Amino acid sequence: MSSTSSTESAFDLSRFQPKSLMKRLESPVAPYYLLLGSTGMLLLFGLVMVLSASSVTSYQSSGSSYTVFKNQAMYAAIGVVVAVIASRVSVRMWKWAALPAFTGAVLLQLAVFSPIGRTVQGNRNWIGFGSFSLQPSEAGKIAIILVAAMILTRKRKVLGEWRHVMIPLVPMALLLLGLVLLGHDLGTTMVLAAIVGSVLFVAGVRMRVFAIVGGAAVAVTLAFVATNSNRTGRLDAWLGTCINAQTQGCYQKVHGLYAMADGGWWGVGLGASREKWSWLPEAHNDFIFAIIGEELGLPGTLAVIALYVALGYACYRLIVTSKDFFVRLATAGIMAWILVQAMINIGSVTGLLPIIGVPLPLVSSGGSALVTTLLALGILISFARNEPACKSALAARPNAVKRTLAVLPLPRR
Repeated sequence: MSSTSSTESAFDLSRFQPKSLMKRLESPVAPYYLLLGSTGMLLLFGLVMVLSASSVTSYQSSGSSYTVFKNQAMYAAIGVVVAVIASRVSVRMWKWAALPAFTGAVLLQLAVFSPIGRTVQGNRNWIGFGSFSLQPSEAGKIAIILVAAMILTRKRKVLGEWRHVMIPLVPMALLLLGLVLLGHDLGTTMVLAAIVGSVLFVAGVRMRVFAIVGGAAVAVTLAFVATNSNRTGRLDAWLGTCINAQTQGCYQKVHGLYAMADGGWWGVGLGASREKWSWLPEAHNDFIFAIIGEELGLPGTLAVIALYVALGYACYRLIVTSKDFFVRLATAGIMAWILVQAMINIGSVTGLLPIIGVPLPLVSSGGSALVTTLLALGILISFARNEPACKSALAARPNAVKRTLAVLPLPRR
């Protein structure tokens, strides 16, 4: 009896050894399950934190602590349905949809400058119909990913020549980036530029092309910062001119750091934030990471970062294992979108970067951002489950219904 139990114990412990764990992470189904797990956990975690961070200001504005949360939950439900549908679409259909998606995204972005366009906090990046509003630049992220992957896949054999890299992709990308920048949305423009850069990098474009395009992007960014007093103030605040919260451009930064400091190692407890009581602007949106740090402390912030790392690793495995060039490029674009945006947001909250104003993917409040991010992750899940090795492995496993029915007695013949 003792030898049997010791053998079972040794077998159980072996499953948690580093070599065994690495084998599991290198499994053909690892990207599929990592994408499902990290997406679901970030979404649920985000809903909890939006409820906590928005409860006070939501009650002040509408008389109910659940108004913002209900809106976010509604968009989360829509986004999950969209992601499930996207996960069932074939890779061939995504290739076909690339050009129509880009055309639609450009038309929507042009609509921002029409009478239905709306200005929010100095940025003209929304369109609205009554109480419904939409941020077209979020759809533009998916569109530029699909069209860049499609164009570079068709030109794969001639990517060594710079003119095939530049035309028509770069003019198309500049058109979309220019329209977003014309609405003064510098944060989204930076994310779009990172997406295009990552797709070109994975495509194997020569580094001198990156040097030229990167230098031009830096020059344009500096010009837009220098010609806008609000952005200049944010840059000054980042460089250390914030003496206290009353200094111009410092209020949000200082109160974000107050929240992180109040949380300490272990946090003040879920729902017990002090800064959400109308002290910290955008507590449930761009600065939700500060509320996470205040309420859940270091473990909470590290858990969020770990989930993004898991999502990034799943994308990396998909890039290095897939034989479909389109899948590799599109995965790189979506990976850059989510991880770069997360790094910008977390860097802004913690003071490592200037306050740029982009939401934390899947966690911050915002309907357009949430639905389009879930759509992008649905596309990734579609890529992962259609990989030949993963597809055969999943087909060999009985589904949940069959596993449940297996406990029932067989009918007599």
